[in-house]
Amino acid sequence: MQIISWNVNGVRATVKKGLIDIINDSGADIYCLQETKAQDDQVQEALADLNGFHIYSNSATKKGYSGVAILSKTEPICVTTDMGIAEHDDEGRIICAEYADFYLVNVYVPNSGAGLKRLEYRATWDEAFKNYLNDLQSKKPIVVTGDFNVAHRAIDLKNDKSNYNKTSGYTQVEIDGLDSILGIGLKDSFRELHPEEVKYSFWSMRFNARKNNAVWRIDYFLLSDTLMPKMTDAFIDNDTFGSDHCPVGITLSN
Repeated sequence: MQIISWNVNGVRATVKKGLIDIINDSGADIYCLQETKAQDDQVQEALADLNGFHIYSNSATKKGYSGVAILSKTEPICVTTDMGIAEHDDEGRIICAEYADFYLVNVYVPNSGAGLKRLEYRATWDEAFKNYLNDLQSKKPIVVTGDFNVAHRAIDLKNDKSNYNKTSGYTQVEIDGLDSILGIGLKDSFRELHPEEVKYSFWSMRFNARKNNAVWRIDYFLLSDTLMPKMTDAFIDNDTFGSDHCPVGITLSN
């Protein structure tokens, strides 16, 4: 089973850049999208030409903002959205599909914002998300994917020293939040298979960042320890364009 995840920075815009063909050509069994920037009916309309996938989405109350979707060739046992916490549940950031052997959680973690104005909220969100994942994992193993809006280690961004504790996505608060989430018994799939490989998944829209390789790895697949023996591949697809992120993925054996 191959699962791919991509922050598309607007599903309708990315469809115009070839998203349907990209998904079809990927061979993925499940495709997760973040930052759809569309309401649920608009997601369905944008992906209407996609064949062979069941489409599930969770949109923000605010139109044109956030949003996540799971596209699955196999119909899940059930699909749920959000954490059940009012202060965290109006931005369309979480969708969870239950399969026979695991829960798949697709997440778009809040950005701490310019001037780190949302850093305190981010810390609260990370703690709530950890507890939500821990509850799911008490029932069966979990696969958690999406845009986590944090570079976990110095190897995960180009300019670590100049960004540390100054830039959203690389503060100790955010790093500690991801450490805490991993601490419930999850592994960073790409880093487990490629401990020293320097590869990135996000390029700022500013300053020709992709051309200049001023980049970050902030898109992840986190797996329960018990699923790790089934993981045969973890990859970052730098050759697919259409967003300020690129797709990331894993392959699991039966």
